[in-house]
Amino acid sequence: MNGKHITKLGFENRAIGLAQQAASVREQAGLGRTEILDELRTVQAAPERFAQGGVYAELAAELLTQRAALKSSANAALRETPLPYGVWGAELIDAGATEQMDVAMRLPVSRAGALMPDAHIGYGLPIGGVLATENAVIPYGVGVDIGCSMMLSVLPMPAGGLERDEARKLLLKHTRFGAGVGFEKRERMDHPVLDEKTWQDQGILKFLHAKAAEQIGTSGSGNHFVEFGELKVEGSELGLEPGEYLAVLSHSGSRGFGAQVAGHFTRLAEARHKRLDPAARKLAWLGLDTEEGQAYWQAMNLAGRYALANHDQIHARLSRALGERPLVQVSNSHNLAWKQEVGGQELIVHRKGATPAEAGRLGLIPGSMADPSFVVRGLGNPESLSSSSHGAGRQLGRKAAERSVSKDEMQGYLRERGVTLIGGGRDEAPQAYKRIEEVLARQTDLVEVVAEFTPRVVRMDTGNQDI
Repeated sequence: MNGKHITKLGFENRAIGLAQQAASVREQAGLGRTEILDELRTVQAAPERFAQGGVYAELAAELLTQRAALKSSANAALRETPLPYGVWGAELIDAGATEQMDVAMRLPVSRAGALMPDAHIGYGLPIGGVLATENAVIPYGVGVDIGCSMMLSVLPMPAGGLERDEARKLLLKHTRFGAGVGFEKRERMDHPVLDEKTWQDQGILKFLHAKAAEQIGTSGSGNHFVEFGELKVEGSELGLEPGEYLAVLSHSGSRGFGAQVAGHFTRLAEARHKRLDPAARKLAWLGLDTEEGQAYWQAMNLAGRYALANHDQIHARLSRALGERPLVQVSNSHNLAWKQEVGGQELIVHRKGATPAEAGRLGLIPGSMADPSFVVRGLGNPESLSSSSHGAGRQLGRKAAERSVSKDEMQGYLRERGVTLIGGGRDEAPQAYKRIEEVLARQTDLVEVVAEFTPRVVRMDTGNQDI
């Protein structure tokens, strides 16, 4: 663990050295970088919990001292106490995520919020957090993978109409995964999003256009996936006859383009709020009445359209290879900000790992690589700002999953459920996630299930070999 990792979290001055010292002790205890960073975020969000003793006590004391100094200045900015907000499935949510949401609700620009049952700790706003602000947008309230989204294509084929080995070959041939990965130039498909004039409106967009063109139609690493499976339809919500259909489900985002946009505008926001309480440093905002705020809004929405374009191409390639046209497609973004009326006022609603769930709107809530995913219809609950969970949500960090879930346990879980996996590591094992059925049970007032998808052949990053 080096100073760069610590500084990125927003620690300053003496706190950097103290955080490094504590991190070194935790490394010696066997913890990995990701887990240590998660612990440091928790200390940063609520130092009073750690000030009485333990490895983080000295760091916590320094953070409390810094916070007191900031409160005495005119630039401290945060409210004394958080605004009230709704929480769904509180017993499923770790304390660190709640503490992060409390900090977000103390921002002077915050007006309303909600925490979904799949919530867990993240940078700035917790993953699973929904935050409404007035005339302000928070880059880390949207997240690094701007426009991260889901898409489902229902094909005019019976659920068992595609052999497992053929599905595996199609995914290997027509999908790409991983950082920096793209199709060969001769294999790339055109998409209108790459021809938008928006790319010429900002220097950073001009610079990143080539990267976006190289990576169009591909997926990142981590929990991104493309999978064939069975969609069970019982009602008429999708305009289909009841039955079981072959379907393709994908989870992907805006690739390196969106990540660089997020980093660039986060730095601009932090520069505008240098005296912001360290606990809220990653929640630095840009006013929509500023040039930087308008530039981020434009870039964010372009990244959202680009992310959906990636899905368009993934599904088009697979549908074309099968010689079929989808009967129905459903998609939604779950890392984006929207202008939305809340209590009669137009606010900016950030959903960082949350699905839009306006009344009647269809959306997708995935489980894990071997658990079902669901097509849902929003109920438009104003208490959640018309939002629902975006998935099952992690219950184990990546390093913790690698340590506690064995290869045999992961393979056994997949085998019991009849899932063939291409790529994917133990950091994404189903055991690392909350049970999707429990998460859905906590939000029956937010969405209702209209169809269930069961994965059969799944592709993720980490190579082309089955685990």
